[in-house]
Amino acid sequence: MEIPVTGFVVHSGDSDSDHSHRLFITSWDGRPVNRVHVHPIKGTTSFDVGHCHHYCGETKPAPSGVPHVHHYCVETSCNEQHKHLIKGTTGPAIPLPRGGHYHRFEGCTTVSGKIPHVHKYCGSTGNEEECRPQPY
Repeated sequence: MEIPVTGFVVHSGDSDSDHSHRLFITSWDGRPVNRVHVHPIKGTTSFDVGHCHHYCGETKPAPSGVPHVHHYCVETSCNEQHKHLIKGTTGPAIPLPRGGHYHRFEGCTTVSGKIPHVHKYCGSTGNEEECRPQPY
């Protein structure tokens, strides 16, 4: 299924090549987007090579009121003198009985450590938090 999306990209002036541009979505499926939202994301990785890692952050913004997923990229805690990155895309929105929604996510971390390894992770985001037109 293809959904038409319009918007614009602005150079942020950030020297980090992964985050040097910000995208502003102005319409989703022909409807203007005035609101976007994010979700808190946190958890603990699997226990591998004698340790686990914690992570905490938030998803990238996505339009409110339409079918959507969120991208995320969070650094883990430093354990055994190294960190990992968790990066991916959530599943679709799951409605909550009293309004709002959450998303499920899962994956494997990047490879890191004196003994190179990955950790598995999975969980659910918290309920959405509205933010007025936010760049991402």
